[in-house]
Amino acid sequence: MTLFELFSVPFMQRALIAAFLVGVAAPAVGTYIVQRRLALMGDGIGHVAVTGVAIGLWTQTSPTWTAVVVAIAGAVVIEIVRERGHAEGDVALAMLFYGGLAGGVFVTGLAGTGASRLQEFLFGSILTISVDDLLVTMALSVVLIVLCVGLSPQLFAVSQDPDYAKVAGLPVRFYSILVAVLAALSVVIAMRTVGLLLVSALMVVPVAIVQQLTRSFRMTLLGAMGAGLLASVGGLVLAAALSRTGANVQPGPSIVLVALAGFFLVWPIGAWLRRRRALVAPFPETEPPEQPVDEEHPHQHGEKCGHVAVEHGDHVDYIHDGHRHAAHVGAEEEHYDEH
Repeated sequence: MTLFELFSVPFMQRALIAAFLVGVAAPAVGTYIVQRRLALMGDGIGHVAVTGVAIGLWTQTSPTWTAVVVAIAGAVVIEIVRERGHAEGDVALAMLFYGGLAGGVFVTGLAGTGASRLQEFLFGSILTISVDDLLVTMALSVVLIVLCVGLSPQLFAVSQDPDYAKVAGLPVRFYSILVAVLAALSVVIAMRTVGLLLVSALMVVPVAIVQQLTRSFRMTLLGAMGAGLLASVGGLVLAAALSRTGANVQPGPSIVLVALAGFFLVWPIGAWLRRRRALVAPFPETEPPEQPVDEEHPHQHGEKCGHVAVEHGDHVDYIHDGHRHAAHVGAEEEHYDEH
């Protein structure tokens, strides 16, 4: 079977659509996560979502919806703990992450479900996506993309400088929790594509790729969505091509490896661009500001300095090249350093 014939099979078509949607939606949320310097937040939410998947398997309901509920709850708790900034906050988050993963494995055992069933969600199983799963992925992806692009000015302000956003009148807590909820939703829709343990890579690596080449936030947002799309579809095609040789390669790890390969290819270009910008304009050229003259205490300009010099009795003090000079009236200049 050729590669073209392989993608004519219905389950591969569903996998391709899911890879397309997740590749665009996950980096869109990841752009704000990276901007807030919380690149590992997706990884933590993924650990918590394992418990949600296990609850779904135990209750014989949809693991996707139970994972949505648990992931959103975990994301809100993570944001509240982070916002309060207690010294023991990192310890609390670590216990939440480990507890989520351990709880998921424990509940799966209570449900009598084998570890292979849980592994589909831990490392992804995009080829087993059903029509119902695809519809849920499509709906949540559209919501994520619309909110991330439509609310980009507000979300950027809150992610970049919360204090400025608060002064500007934005509800910082609401938008911060919204970013956490969007991250939880992106984790859930990507768990069948790359898996809960690798989902953070699809959220972060495309953003890191584009940041090597762009300087504006909007270009980073749009570029990350494009890079995620290429990584997702490219990883799926790579896994499908290798399967024709008899290899059993899962699309999830191949998607992440394609994204990482893209970063290492682009990084030297980004380093060259940063060096080139620094050589072209290392420092901005500015004119020295005009200094006011105090009529009650007349000032005299020092030699070649452009700054105000103050006359004190028989000498004049002025600053030149970072040094203080004393020029005596009617005498030779006496130089001494005072940094």
